[in-house]
Amino acid sequence: MHQVIASPQGDKFIIARPGARKGIHVPYAMHQELAGAVASGQAVPGWLADAARQAWGINLAGYRAKGTVLVRPLTPLNYSRATWEINKGCNFNCEHCYLAERKFEGLAREEKDRLLSMLRDAGVLWLQFTGGEPTIDRDFPHAYRTAFGLGMLIEILTNGSRLHRPETIELLSSLPPHKVTVSLYGASAESFDSLTRKPGAYRLLMKGLKAAKEAGVSLELALIVTKHNAHEVEAMREIAREYAAAYTEYANISPTYDGNPEPLAAQAPGFLDKSTVFQGCPAGHTFFHVDPHGFATMCKVGRENPVSLMAEGLNGLSRLPAIADAQMLRSGGCSGCQLSATCRVCRPLAKAYQEAKAPLNTYCQHGNGDDTA
Repeated sequence: MHQVIASPQGDKFIIARPGARKGIHVPYAMHQELAGAVASGQAVPGWLADAARQAWGINLAGYRAKGTVLVRPLTPLNYSRATWEINKGCNFNCEHCYLAERKFEGLAREEKDRLLSMLRDAGVLWLQFTGGEPTIDRDFPHAYRTAFGLGMLIEILTNGSRLHRPETIELLSSLPPHKVTVSLYGASAESFDSLTRKPGAYRLLMKGLKAAKEAGVSLELALIVTKHNAHEVEAMREIAREYAAAYTEYANISPTYDGNPEPLAAQAPGFLDKSTVFQGCPAGHTFFHVDPHGFATMCKVGRENPVSLMAEGLNGLSRLPAIADAQMLRSGGCSGCQLSATCRVCRPLAKAYQEAKAPLNTYCQHGNGDDTA
């Protein structure tokens, strides 16, 4: 399997290594040189061997380029990232889940393979597996290996319930992901199992964290602060410091993407954070989301006018930027707002809050009487 990946990214060219965060920028000529070396069976160029040694501490000197370097082709599309709900099914039943439905269904394995090839051809280098719980999909190991083999840097969003399984640890150890992000829903079985509505969920999570640590699989933790666990946030941080390379805290719970308000009941008063002003995002332009049936949308929340990749192929993605721009317009309950320049919520998410008839103080400055940036 390849050691490094050479890939175009917009108007740049980079060299990346699976499992490593550091990358190398190279000019077009070097990217083409690597492609030629792979095609003709030449050795890894000296400049790449030197750069790999400095960046990642690996020795590629004398290795054949073919099999060592995976060179991704140029693409007319400008996408670099995508998220994929391989399946919306989940073995937890979290109170705060933003999904409108959690049906366990999706593409057949052969169609999953076709979708992954399309993502590669669209330019996607960073691919996030999500769900539902991605690791419970029967095709997850196959899809992971396929995406890895196509030269994608993989992130997995997981509840950690299957991290302890030997086959999962072996997969992540042999084909290192770019990132594994595990959600932490509490620091005790009482709080964790209450939010996930799954007896034994905390025990499975801790088994997974310990197994990953013992195997040297690097994790990041997402600390989800809710009314169930707000009293043990510091204990959650302690778990993160013990088992994760990094962690991030999230307290803002959203409605489901179609405007159902039920998840909002899990919010912890006093922990909502609206300090970051929304300054736009590349959703629909350099990034997109794909659901279990191969429908592409601008992101996980903005799901209007989905594009069927399975029916239209990559040509359908040419419509996505305009679809995304239309969803980002300040309209409906936000039209004419005098605070739009300092708004902290993207338009698709604001629309979900509005459809849920959520109190303004859960997402909007007006609800706090805050008329300043």
